[in-house]
Amino acid sequence: MTIAHSLSRLGTETAFEVLARAKALEAQGRDMIHLQIGEPDFDTPSHVVEAGCKALRDGYTHYCPAPGIPALREAAADYLSRTRSITVDPGRVLIAPGAKPFLFFGVLATCNPGDEVIYPNPGFPIYESVIRWAGATPVALPLLESNGFAFRVEDLAERLTPKTKLVILNSPANPTGGVVPREVNVEVAKLLADHDCYILTDEVYSEMVYDGEHDSIASHGDLLDRTILLEGFSKTFAMTGWRLGYAAMPPELVEPVTRLFINCHSCTPPAYQMAGVAALTGPMDEVRAMIEEFRARRTLVVDGLNALPGVSCIEPKGAFYAFPNISETGLSARDLQNQLLEDAGVAMLAGTAFGEHGEGYMRVSYANSPANITAALGKMRELLERVPV
Repeated sequence: MTIAHSLSRLGTETAFEVLARAKALEAQGRDMIHLQIGEPDFDTPSHVVEAGCKALRDGYTHYCPAPGIPALREAAADYLSRTRSITVDPGRVLIAPGAKPFLFFGVLATCNPGDEVIYPNPGFPIYESVIRWAGATPVALPLLESNGFAFRVEDLAERLTPKTKLVILNSPANPTGGVVPREVNVEVAKLLADHDCYILTDEVYSEMVYDGEHDSIASHGDLLDRTILLEGFSKTFAMTGWRLGYAAMPPELVEPVTRLFINCHSCTPPAYQMAGVAALTGPMDEVRAMIEEFRARRTLVVDGLNALPGVSCIEPKGAFYAFPNISETGLSARDLQNQLLEDAGVAMLAGTAFGEHGEGYMRVSYANSPANITAALGKMRELLERVPV
C-alpha cells in the first residue's frame, strides 16, 4: 500500500515538532522552557469567554451558514474597514476555523500547476508547503536583516513574471517581527497595479505593532478587489485554541472558497463565532495590556540576546518574536536548536524552519514570562560559553 504522492510535497510546522520533542523530554522528568511556540501566554479576555459560553447556553450548537454567521461577517467587515481605512462589504467576508484555511484554500482557489507564487522567506512555513502541494512553483522573496527584515521593492519586481499568479505578504511578520513600512506598501501597490495577479496579505499580528500604526497593502491603490485580506483571533485575543479566523475576499472568490469550506469543514462552530463578535465589538483593555507586556518583554529579550557571545539581535517592530543572528557562534541554526533543547532545556526554533534564508538565525518567541525568558537566556549563555568559536 502506498500513500498519495502529493503528500510528499506537503510540509509541516516545525514549532509543533519541537513542542512534541520538548514535551517528551518533560515526560522523562526534564525541565523545559518553551520559547518555540507562537502562542500568547495570556487568557482569552473574560467578556469573550462569557459570550462563547452564553452562545452555547442559548443554543448556538447546530449547523450555521458555511460562509459564517451574519453577525460576525458584519463585525469583521466593520473592523477591517475601520482599521484599514477601506470599505469592506460583509458579503465578501468569510469565516473559517482559524486563519490557516485561508492560506490553503486561497492558494487552491487561485493557482494552477505551473503558476508561480511569491512568498516571504524566512516566512511562515505553511506558505511554501501549500504552494508546493497545489503544484504551483514557490518563489522566495528574501527578508533581510539589513533591511529590518522587510523586503525591497526591487527584489519583488525582479521576481514578478507572467506566470506569477499570487503574491503573499505578511506584516507584522512571523518569524522575524519585521514590519513593512507604509512607504514600501505605496511602492508595492504601484508595482502590482500593472501586474495580473492576486495578493494574499496575512495580517494576523496587525494589532501588535510597537512603533506607529499597522499599514495594509489593501489600503493602497485599487488592490482590494484582488486581495485576500487575512485576519484572525488567535494572536490579538489569545484565542489559539478557539480556531477562529476571517478574511475579506475578492468578490469572485467568495463562492468558490465557500464551496471548499462545504467540502472540508461544513461550517465554523457558531458559538465560537459569537465569541468573535464580542471580541471585535467589545473593550480592548485586556488586549492593550497584553501588548504592553509584550513590549516590555521585547526589551528584555533583545537586550539579553545582544549580551550573549556570538549573538546579535535587531529590535523587532511587531508580533512577539525576536530573530537573533547566531552566525558568529560557529553553530548552524539546526545544531543550536538541538543543543539548546537536549542539553540546556530550552526550546526555540532554528531559522531554517522558516526557509533557507533563515540559516544563521533563531526564532525566539517571547510569549513567556519574564522570569522564564531570563532563565532561558542564562541557559543559552552557559551553552554558548562551552562552544569553541
